Amino acid sequence: MNQLKRVLSIADQYRINDGSKFRLKDVDPKDTAGLKTDKEEANELLDQSVKHLAELQDKLYADNRWALLVIFQAMDAAGKDSTIKHVMSGLNPQGVDVHPFKVPSSEELDHDYLWRSMRVLPERGRIGIFNRSYYEETLVVRVHPNLLAAEKLPEELITKDIWNQRFKDIRHFERYLSNNGIVIRKFFLHVSRHEQKKRFLERLEKPEKNWKFSAADLKERQLWNDYQHAYEDAIRNTATINAPWYAVPADNKWFTRLVVAAAVTDTLRSLKLAYPTVPPEKKAELENAKRELLKEEKK
Repeated sequence: MNQLKRVLSIADQYRINDGSKFRLKDVDPKDTAGLKTDKEEANELLDQSVKHLAELQDKLYADNRWALLVIFQAMDAAGKDSTIKHVMSGLNPQGVDVHPFKVPSSEELDHDYLWRSMRVLPERGRIGIFNRSYYEETLVVRVHPNLLAAEKLPEELITKDIWNQRFKDIRHFERYLSNNGIVIRKFFLHVSRHEQKKRFLERLEKPEKNWKFSAADLKERQLWNDYQHAYEDAIRNTATINAPWYAVPADNKWFTRLVVAAAVTDTLRSLKLAYPTVPPEKKAELENAKRELLKEEKK
């Protein structure tokens, strides 16, 4: 239990409320915060964390005042899919919606870049998970500026200030969501270039993982430094106290999962969730129903 308490306290050291001084190079992708554990114990700690999370999710649904939006961003092979799978595995699937954002469709390109995200925001009492998100508009689109042409923006709107303008729009959008009871937590899974190479090779060498690899992954890898700059700038400009980023070391998947589970657990705990209280008249109704059911047993 002491180990679990320590895990739950770890997430805060990776939380960024104010990105003005954030530097990606200060985050070691191999870091485990001094936590020493074997694979079996790590899995047990994660199971315990997920149980806590499931209890809080039940209260979130019953309380029906808040919604939680969890955003994952990362380089390829950083472990977004597996983190979502392991951390959210014990939750009630009826209260969780996972939305992977891939290349925009023609319909989505005919709308503003926030449109497709706004359509799938979580309802009160629910958890929404974005596997990639509107942040792609400041990441992949920034690294590949030719993608802006596909968005059909008027030419006069594509200026040198477009990325700062998008950061500003996102900050305002997230503040609006926060003011309406949608709590936002954003996770950048920070994998090293060396570890990414190792995972790419594993995908190539294991037949059951071949499907995960694409030739485009290597092309994106060649733009590693451009992406690192884009991620750092996005975090620096959009980390706020109400919509913080977590720069999570991702070279050790077991540690990544523990940090994400701890951060989500801490977030739900902070909402002071509770089951609705039953008024006296309702209690009387419940007692009558109980008596009726007990009578059936005697017949």
